Amino acid sequence: MSLSETAVAQPSASDRIQQHRRYLMCKPAHFTVSYEINPWMHKAIPTDTAKAVRQWQTLYDTYLSLGHEIELIDPIPGLPDMVYTANGGFVIDGKALGVKFSVNERRGEERPFMDWFASHGFEVTEPIAAQEGEGDILLVGDTILAGFGFRSSIDSHREVADLFGREVVSLKLVNPSFYHLDTAISVLDPVQGPGGVDKANIAYLPNAFDDTSRGILAERYPDAIRVDDADGDVFGLNSASDGRNVFISPRAKGFDAQLRERGYNPVHVDLSELLLGGGGIKCCTLELRGGTR
Repeated sequence: MSLSETAVAQPSASDRIQQHRRYLMCKPAHFTVSYEINPWMHKAIPTDTAKAVRQWQTLYDTYLSLGHEIELIDPIPGLPDMVYTANGGFVIDGKALGVKFSVNERRGEERPFMDWFASHGFEVTEPIAAQEGEGDILLVGDTILAGFGFRSSIDSHREVADLFGREVVSLKLVNPSFYHLDTAISVLDPVQGPGGVDKANIAYLPNAFDDTSRGILAERYPDAIRVDDADGDVFGLNSASDGRNVFISPRAKGFDAQLRERGYNPVHVDLSELLLGGGGIKCCTLELRGGTR
C-alpha cells in the first residue's frame, strides 16, 4: 500500500470545494541572505533579489487569478525576512496574536506586523513567550496544531489556547531542517463532507517529528497524506491550499501525485530563490481571518 492510500474512497477533483482566502504578503524588495539562522541560509551563496521578486510576483498573481484576496505590508530596509509573512502573527476571528522571535535578527519585524494588524481592524495581543506565528501555529478545522522544539516555546501554546479558546495540540519538531511547523505540515482542508460536515485533512512529513508527535498525528489524522523525505527536502509541505487548489513547489513530484490521487489540484509555483532564506510558499503567505478590508 502506498503512503497516500487509505481504507476509504477519496474524493474526486469535482468534490473538492475551493474556498476564498485572504492573505497577507510582503514583496521581497530587500531580500538577501546577510545572516544564518537556519540550515538553509548560507551567506557565501549569492542571492538574486530581482529573481526573488519575480518568483514572489508569480505567487501573488496566481492567488489573484484564482479569486483570492491579497493584502500587502510594506517591506522595510534591513529586514530581509519580512517576505516570510507567515511568521508575522496568527489570526483568527479578527484577533491577531503578534510574534516574539527567538532570534535577534528578526526582532525588528515584530512591531511592524502588530502595527499593521491594528491599523486593519484586528484586535492585537502582544505575546509573552517566544513563538513565530503561523510558522509554528496552524489552524486545522477547529483545532490548532502548535509546533515547538526550535523557534517557538511550548509555553506559548497556553497563550494561544487562552486567547483563541480552542484546543491546542503540541507537536515537537526534531529535524533542524524543518524548524517551523509549516515546513512539515500542510493544511489541505477542511473538506466539505455529507450534510456540510467538515473533516480536517492534512499532509505531513513523519521524520520531522518525535515519536510522541508522530503518534498523535497518526491517531488524529489517520487519512493524512504522509509525504516522503525527498518532497520534504524541497519544501514541498511549505504550501498553501484553498481546499481544492494546493500551491506547491514544482520539485515536490511525489507530493504532487499524492494530491492528485486525493482529488486536489496542485498548482506549481517556483520559489527556489526564497528557499535560500529558508522559506517557501506558505512562509510567504499569512492567512487573515476577520478584520476590516
